[in-house]
Amino acid sequence: MDASLWGLLASAFVSATILPGNSEIVLVAVLKAGASAPTAVAVATVGNTLGGMTTYALGRLLPSRLPEGRAIARVRRFGAAALLLSWLPFAGDALCAAAGWLRLHWLACTLAIALGKAARYVVVAHAATYL
Repeated sequence: MDASLWGLLASAFVSATILPGNSEIVLVAVLKAGASAPTAVAVATVGNTLGGMTTYALGRLLPSRLPEGRAIARVRRFGAAALLLSWLPFAGDALCAAAGWLRLHWLACTLAIALGKAARYVVVAHAATYL
């Protein structure tokens, strides 16, 4: 894997945590530099999913007595399927942390996070072809 893909992986990971980042811009830059779209989308999805699961793991460390906010209520209602929206700015981080706090099954959460994030990156990669 070349340096630009490693940079994309790191950017995607950081973007999925509470730290600021913008992996979509890095994805477009990597694509414009000639990277294969399926490879770049896969790398971005893996990095972003790992970042989301890091937030999930941090959610498991939160105290068991927390006031129930919107994210917890949504994840309690929809289960791991709520994590299909984990790509959303700010709200996505809260959904991942809520899933961890609620102790949802990690594999179901990983799959939902990966599907949502992959769909977003496919849309971004497709849009990049028009730039």
